[in-house]
Amino acid sequence: MPRIFLSYRKPDSRWMRDRVHRALSDRLGADEIFKSGRSIPPGADFAEILRRQAADCELMCVLIGTGWLDARDGDGVRLLDRAHDWVRLEIATALRAGNRVVPVLLGDATMLPDASALPAEIAELARLQFLRVPETHLPDGLTRLGDALTALLSDADADAGPTAGPGPGHGTAPATGPEPSTTMTAHVSGGGSAYQAARDQTIRLT
Repeated sequence: MPRIFLSYRKPDSRWMRDRVHRALSDRLGADEIFKSGRSIPPGADFAEILRRQAADCELMCVLIGTGWLDARDGDGVRLLDRAHDWVRLEIATALRAGNRVVPVLLGDATMLPDASALPAEIAELARLQFLRVPETHLPDGLTRLGDALTALLSDADADAGPTAGPGPGHGTAPATGPEPSTTMTAHVSGGGSAYQAARDQTIRLT
């Protein structure tokens, strides 16, 4: 099961979106990244797969470019305002499942949408700390994105905890006690904030 779900709108910032997918696949392995255009086989029930992957992913990256918020259909209706819009459904599914959702802003000028501009079921997206992949110095930006997501996945692995050890009579259990604090730093263009990722890990987005 892929750990990272890339949610995106097809007409929006396609070339940067493809660069993000390629960079993350190279960094983490292609099998760890779910991208609908590449990860759904021909003839499969795409609706079922999208819902299941959005619900089961460990981390959803919502790729937001300049055309993400205001994209419209042929009748001029904003896509996000349609109840069956797949981007809206993907995000809402991940949020309901309690998965970590990270807005990833593509380009130097893209802004995180205000909650008032989003449907109520995904308005929480506007309150989530974002990462940015700038168009200027793109290779460095992709590296920083990979660093940040790797740290978040490591956090998830730490929260899962070690597997149970041998029971009584099978050796002496290792002594327990506080482990040293580990600080990981992810430098994110466009700003960020420091937050406690777990009791024994701190990730600082700067």
